[in-house]
Amino acid sequence: MPIDLNQLEGWVGGACWALARISGLLLVAPVLSANTVPPRIKMGLAVMLTVLLAPLAPMELRPLSAQGVATLAQQVLIGAALGFLLKLVFEAVAFGGQFVSQAMSLGFAEVLNPGLGGTTPVLSQFYTMIVTLLFLVMNGHLQLIGLLADSFRSMPVSDHGIGADGIWGVLQFASHLFAGAVRVALPALTAVLVVNLGFGAISRSAPSMNLFAVGFPITICLGIIAVWLALRGLPSAWDSLQTDAWEAMRQLVGRSSP
Repeated sequence: MPIDLNQLEGWVGGACWALARISGLLLVAPVLSANTVPPRIKMGLAVMLTVLLAPLAPMELRPLSAQGVATLAQQVLIGAALGFLLKLVFEAVAFGGQFVSQAMSLGFAEVLNPGLGGTTPVLSQFYTMIVTLLFLVMNGHLQLIGLLADSFRSMPVSDHGIGADGIWGVLQFASHLFAGAVRVALPALTAVLVVNLGFGAISRSAPSMNLFAVGFPITICLGIIAVWLALRGLPSAWDSLQTDAWEAMRQLVGRSSP
């Protein structure tokens, strides 16, 4: 049976739309976009998801037309927006770990972060590793792929995309970065603040005492104990932040194109 050229172009177009949205997601989404993941695995995952999700994309648009190029850019933007919303939750946890590090006088202790290609405080990396394991154990990566598949039904492929309202929704959710960081770091910060208030009272009662020599090791030791005790509340804080992110992502793709 001969294959019509128009039919072949429709198949290629459907694969292009799915691949563009998937590529945008894989470029930004946490865990999947990490530098530690080999490029071949990323490409293989993108191709596999494209084969599975291509039937959900329309085939009447021509990929080489002006409308096709605009549609391609919109699909990349939609995938990147979905990954960016989830990325903000991970960054909020890392930001909270940085707050605790500064309060414990551990801001100088930095390690190489292969996911970002730079250095981050030790506690930030530690918190990020914990929430990454929680994300994988709770099948967050599968839920992300399921949400991506549902987005082809709730937000069909077109040259309109998420629009200004969708972009504004993503920017509004960015405020969770600071609120989530405070939520993660608040228990340990409160304990370290009490310790610093105690040092302030000691410095007033015994001015001759060298608090820099005494307070530094005490602050680190008590800060580590506070972090250990505060880890019990990290899963609940992470679950709350992750729930807000999933809800924001559903609202983003739930906006049908005009």
